[in-house]
Amino acid sequence: MIHLDVTIMGQPYRLACRDGEERTLREAVAYLDGKMCQLRDSGKVKGTDRIAVMAALSVAAEFLSVKSPQGPLSDMSILEVKQKLEAMHTVLDKALTPQENLF
Repeated sequence: MIHLDVTIMGQPYRLACRDGEERTLREAVAYLDGKMCQLRDSGKVKGTDRIAVMAALSVAAEFLSVKSPQGPLSDMSILEVKQKLEAMHTVLDKALTPQENLF
């Protein structure tokens, strides 16, 4: 196992990976960092937890559309995917807001 020190949205993390997988992990970190920073900078999403969830949903939608072109997302346009993600964001806002008030 190899340990890599990376930064995601300004926060340091130490991640482990197998020998020979460092490049792939660094690329994944850079991609996720880009998604999360883009969401944060848009000003539409507040809170690291929400940003992480929205980034994960975005990456998952991208993955599913590439992984399974004949799957459930294949008949959806990019606009429809964005609309679904925005709807999920609204649901997450409603669900997470009461939790934020606890801290």
